[in-house]
Amino acid sequence: MASDPDAALMVAFQGGDERAFRSLFEKYARPMVSFCHHFVRDQARAEELAQDVFLKVHRNAARYQPTARFKTFLYRIASNHCLNELRRGEYAGRRAVQDGGEGALEPVDPDALPGVAATPEEDAAGRALGRAVDLLLARLPEKQRAAFVLGRLEGMPYEEVAAVLETTVPAVKSLVHRATVAAAAALAPYTSAEEVAP
Repeated sequence: MASDPDAALMVAFQGGDERAFRSLFEKYARPMVSFCHHFVRDQARAEELAQDVFLKVHRNAARYQPTARFKTFLYRIASNHCLNELRRGEYAGRRAVQDGGEGALEPVDPDALPGVAATPEEDAAGRALGRAVDLLLARLPEKQRAAFVLGRLEGMPYEEVAAVLETTVPAVKSLVHRATVAAAAALAPYTSAEEVAP
């Protein structure tokens, strides 16, 4: 796939070039940790999951078909791995509970959200908003969460999200829309409606 330099690197790795794999790892390691963090909301575990994803890519390199974009291949593995991790059941609302549970999610003044020079009150408001996002993500159904994270938080085009999730573009649009509506409702006390509009 000439238009995808990452695919060329993966093909080189399939041919035994370990430097090609290192290049892919260096390019995608940070984004992969960020992606995994959206699912488990725990930095250390997100780093472990990202490493697991790259191990799976390394071990299953022979399965990669250069007709697919490498990024799609990588994020499909990552999505499945993160969703499997969530199915284990340890993450639902975990961080929010650690930080004070649902009772800590009282509405705050949107003008009090943290800025460059945040006051202690603004920092507390920012933490409350973070807990609200954590709870929102934890409560979304798996497919909605994956589509929302890929499409809204990672900024991936819907065509790519559909390829990653092995579904159609209309299905992705529907999943993202439902998740966005849920986000708008859950985050309404923390932000103006325009900022989270579907």
